[in-house]
Amino acid sequence: MSRIGRKLINLPSGVNIQAEGASLAVKGPKGTLHVPLPAGIQFEKQDGHLVLKRDSDDHAALHGLARSLLANAIHGVTTGFERPLDIVGIGYRAELKGKSVTFTLGYSHPIEFPIPDGIAITVEKQTHLVVSGPDKQLVGHVAAKIRALRPPDPYKNKGVRYTGERLKKKVGKAAAAAGGAGKA
Repeated sequence: MSRIGRKLINLPSGVNIQAEGASLAVKGPKGTLHVPLPAGIQFEKQDGHLVLKRDSDDHAALHGLARSLLANAIHGVTTGFERPLDIVGIGYRAELKGKSVTFTLGYSHPIEFPIPDGIAITVEKQTHLVVSGPDKQLVGHVAAKIRALRPPDPYKNKGVRYTGERLKKKVGKAAAAAGGAGKA
């Protein structure tokens, strides 16, 4: 049985939390995030920590979820989240142009990817970019959408991949043996 919901959440200085109906507004140096608070879950501030409490065991499944979402929001508005991506392939590259990123990924046309609000994309080299922002879910979603533009090919290992992602290279089709082997 998980005890994640009972773990304390450190509340750094500069972070303000307010209840707004069925959600919590978490304000910090990197922005404001809204976290839904399920019915039957309350929060308390104690000595620089936050504690989430549930009314009954009927709300046990949402207890740990609410705690994780709130902890991620606090971490996001203080330090933020990053997801680095690598582009592998001859001629494959990315270029930042205003509020969009232009990808050249071996197609007959360049791909324009608009950067959503609340996300920052930095192109450190033409083949390495970093997606960052305060919302963990949005950072992961944008990184997955960029990766889906040209997923890694298991035969040639070309494409867009997460930094550190390990791929299993598959062996290609073997050439037929010389001398007419297999003919009857």
